[in-house]
Formats: sequence, structure tokens, C-alpha cells
Amino acid sequence: MKQVFLALSVMLTCLITVVACDDGKPAGTATTAVGADTALMAPASSPGRAINDEGVGHYKQGHWDVASEGFTKAIKADANLAEAHYNLALSLDKMGKHEDATGSFKKAAELAPTNPAIKDSPILKKHLGM
Repeated sequence: MKQVFLALSVMLTCLITVVACDDGKPAGTATTAVGADTALMAPASSPGRAINDEGVGHYKQGHWDVASEGFTKAIKADANLAEAHYNLALSLDKMGKHEDATGSFKKAAELAPTNPAIKDSPILKKHLGM
């Protein structure tokens, strides 16, 4: 009888663990939605890619000032890197520098008018009055 209760306890524990860890998505499903204030990685072809992507890491950690410095350097390396302009705008917004953020959002939108992560961004639309 003890073995039956032990086996049932183990199975119940496993079941609870599986249910608690299930996020409702099929295994291997990646999340593709980009949040309103998610910094963007740069394309592999950009000379500013490495420094932009380093800035993304700092942004994710809440190091807005360090991230903005990285995004500014990425823009110097590739003035047409829309993702860096967008990311800089996000960082500036987080630091309360809203006028500067608006200018960077505008530049990002000009450089990437068809990039949905940029053009459909609620925070960009808010800054640009769209």
C-alpha cells in the first residue's frame, strides 16, 4: 500500500510540475511579437551591428545611459542603421529626454518605413503624434 501512495505522489508531483511549466504554446514555438519598448538587434550586414547589439544588452538590463552611448556609437559607424536610431530613442525616452527621443524616432521611421517593428511601434507613434 505504501508503494502505491508513493507512486501516486510521484506521478502527481510530475503532473503538477508539467502543468505549472506549460505556457500553452507547442514545443519549439518562438515568441515573435516585439514589445512596445523592446530594443532591436541590427542586421548582420551593418558595420554598427556589434556595438548596437551590445547596447541592446545594456538596454535590457536597464542601463539606459550606457545603452544610449552604444547606440550613438553604432549610429556613427552606420548612420543609416534604423535600429540604432530606434533603440537610441527608446533609451532617451526611458531617461525622460522626450524631445531628443522624438527626433530619433523620426529618423528611425524615415530610414525604415516598411520595418513593422519600427513603423508599428506604439511608443514611436505616440512620440510622432500618429
